Amino acid sequence: MAKTIMTVDDSASVRQMVSFTLKNEGHTVIEAVDGKDALGKLKGQVDMIITDLNMPNMDGIELIKQVRAQAAYKFIPIIMLTTESQAEKKQDGKAAGATGWIVKPFKPEQLLAVVNKVLR
Repeated sequence: MAKTIMTVDDSASVRQMVSFTLKNEGHTVIEAVDGKDALGKLKGQVDMIITDLNMPNMDGIELIKQVRAQAAYKFIPIIMLTTESQAEKKQDGKAAGATGWIVKPFKPEQLLAVVNKVLR
């Protein structure tokens, strides 16, 4: 059940690791370097977004708010993948519309477990 997943992170190494993990499972991956880049690439069929919180130009919270404002993407799963683990930050993410939260560093199997869970 291959899906199209967008990964948004200003760190090339994190994008590569997420992409590699997802592509190994047969998913198609669209990479974006920040929220602004992600919005520009958000055309057509995207089944899920995995985004960092702290990025230049547009952070993950603002990205989620703008994605949720578009009718086509109102209900797609959005996972925060970030070094932030404070309850306050998680609450901000949830309020913006994040579906889940994974703290970096992450294990590939942990990422896949969350992806598979929310894409069912």
